[in-house]
Amino acid sequence: QVQLVESGGGLVQAGGSLRLSCAASGRTFSSYSMGWFRQAPGKEREFVAAITWSGGSTYYADSVKGRFNISRDNAKNTVYLQMNSLKPEDTAVYYCAAGLDVWGRLVRGLGYDYWGQGTEVTVSS
Repeated sequence: QVQLVESGGGLVQAGGSLRLSCAASGRTFSSYSMGWFRQAPGKEREFVAAITWSGGSTYYADSVKGRFNISRDNAKNTVYLQMNSLKPEDTAVYYCAAGLDVWGRLVRGLGYDYWGQGTEVTVSS
C-alpha cells in the first residue's frame, strides 16, 4: 500500500514557476514508477509526466515537454514536478500516482495503482 500526498500548488503568473511535491508513505516507494497527471475544469484528466523507479527514465506529454521536469528522491520518498514557463492552460488540479506496470503503459497514463488527492495550480494571464 502506498499513500500519496501532493503539495506545492498555488497561484502564479504566466511565465512563472512552481515545484510540486508528492510525498509517499510505505517502504516500497522506490519500487514504483511515478506519474503526474492533471485535470482542468470541465476536462478529462490527462497524463503529464512519468519517471521510472530508479529515476533513470522520464517521459513527458508534448504539451509540457521542455517546460516541466519530473524527478524523485527515493531516500525522501518524494517525487517532484518542476514547472517552468507556466501558461494559463496549465491551470488544473495536479495529481501524482504510483504504478508497477510496464513502462509502455505508464507513459500512456495507464496502470497506476495509487493516487493522491491533488494540489491545485492556477496560472493567471
